[in-house]
Amino acid sequence: MKVCVVGASGYSGQELVRLLTGHPLVELVAVTSRSLAGKSVAEELPALRGQVADMKFAPSSIEEVVALDAEVFFLALPHGTAAEYASPLVEAGKRVIDLSADFRLGSPELYEAYYGQPHPAPELLRKAIYGLPELYELSWEKSPLIAAPGCYPTSILIPLVPLLEAGLIETQGIVANSISGVSGAGRQASERFSYCERNESVVAYGLPRHRHLSEIEEQLGLAAGGEVVISFHPHLAPMNRGIASTISVVAQGSPDARAVEDCWTHRYEDRPFAHPLPSGEFPDVAHLVGSNRVDFSVVADQRTGRYVVTSAEDNLIKGAGGQAVQAMNLCAGFDETAGLV
Repeated sequence: MKVCVVGASGYSGQELVRLLTGHPLVELVAVTSRSLAGKSVAEELPALRGQVADMKFAPSSIEEVVALDAEVFFLALPHGTAAEYASPLVEAGKRVIDLSADFRLGSPELYEAYYGQPHPAPELLRKAIYGLPELYELSWEKSPLIAAPGCYPTSILIPLVPLLEAGLIETQGIVANSISGVSGAGRQASERFSYCERNESVVAYGLPRHRHLSEIEEQLGLAAGGEVVISFHPHLAPMNRGIASTISVVAQGSPDARAVEDCWTHRYEDRPFAHPLPSGEFPDVAHLVGSNRVDFSVVADQRTGRYVVTSAEDNLIKGAGGQAVQAMNLCAGFDETAGLV
């Protein structure tokens, strides 16, 4: 199957190129970049030397991208820009997996409230599928457009959605504290993300309405069958990649860690990348780097009547490129784990 990465110069795009060149069932026929068109991929992204041979960045005008001989297009582009490509690609009969936020939300009004601009393609928004494979059945027959979830939401939704569906936790009083590596901010030159600013430092940001909050609350509300309001606190830490989330939720009745673990086992026993750990063993970002896996566990706090759920993932793999490849595998009828670890 022929695939293309649009916007391959960023961290997520680079990981997509790496994963797709090693995928046994696809051929990466083009990578595009507006700023690097015509330049050698290996020279501009040295980590990919030996994987991309003589490949050069293709031009990224919409007309030239639509004309490329590929079946599946991965959009590793900023929000707002991705929709400009998604619409003509879908109209041309292509299949699209979008890594931006443009198609993750269910309404243009919610998008505008959190992203500060009208939705660029509201008619296409209604056709998109939220692409979290552990929670939704993905197929090209259902939609030619898959919206890959955000990195923070993935770390929170995978452990919490089954608990809400099973009625094991309350819908109110959810508090999520998440820590991300600096790569979550993208590949940009900024004083804020320089070594001296980030080393030996942890800082909160995006409070109290980080953009991913909209996505998290919408998906939790769908699982609960009603409105869910959470308090979400993202932080930036001095590590290259990874996300660790600690989530405190109110138990329905007396907290029982075994009930939560049984719920997770039932929901995820056949899912290779959702990995519950025994209660008392805590996920570690260092164990997830380079992997498409999410590790998560729970402890029961009898004193407060709460569960404390912790999770960890690689924000560039399960939180971005790897999850997009996982979605492609399922839609194409490949083994879910093809090209992934």
